[in-house]
Amino acid sequence: MNTLSKNIKHLRTLKKLTQESLAKKLSVTRSRISSYEDNRSSPTIDFLIDFSKLFSIPIDIIVKKDLTKAKDVSFIEVGNKRILFPITVDNENENLIEVVPVKASAGYLLGYDDPEYIEQLEKIKLPFLPTGKHRAFPIKGDSMLPMKDGSYVVAEFVEDIKDAKSGVSYIVVTKDDGMTYKRVYNQIEDKQSLLLKPDNLSYQSYEVPVSEVLELWKFTCSINTQEYEEHELKLSSIINMFNGLGVELEALKKSLI
Repeated sequence: MNTLSKNIKHLRTLKKLTQESLAKKLSVTRSRISSYEDNRSSPTIDFLIDFSKLFSIPIDIIVKKDLTKAKDVSFIEVGNKRILFPITVDNENENLIEVVPVKASAGYLLGYDDPEYIEQLEKIKLPFLPTGKHRAFPIKGDSMLPMKDGSYVVAEFVEDIKDAKSGVSYIVVTKDDGMTYKRVYNQIEDKQSLLLKPDNLSYQSYEVPVSEVLELWKFTCSINTQEYEEHELKLSSIINMFNGLGVELEALKKSLI
């Protein structure tokens, strides 16, 4: 069974569709679905187009990428083209999140919608996280004290920017400024914009038009590196901090049960 046939079967299963019900949705026979899933024949381009539309996943992702690690239909369509990579799990069925390293953060604006870029990012397991798609981002500067330059924020992807909650901290990815971490105030209804306000009063607040916002990630937790020296803030050290935090919180949760 090749990647494409495995993906067709896995995505169908995640949507709780039988071969018969999927066949009806795509106006084909059940035997065609069966032959594709068993890799006895190759899907036609028309089938792939219809399958892609049904699951809102680009054809090249369905054909090239192994999607069987996704444990639910967590592919999120942004606009009418982009697809956020699915939540992936390890061998123990625990969620994995991507870590954007400091050195690669400048390239995030170019790679945020590139499956190859996202796939090569280091992944860690944080079992205490709530459900949803999370990613870890490095913080630059001191506009959000007490966060220190180089600290990491784990944040949850916000599917609809209109859901942004005023007074809550977010990672905001914009066309012009790239990635920034600020407290957000929702002005979409009145001004079609977000007000980004630093916690450090030495910095000015500013507005960003909704049309300029590429991604929005809601703060979940962080590793504050204020107690560490610059030479200690390697990606491997950050990952060890996150993993240690996960172990500590898991132990605390069990002790409270």
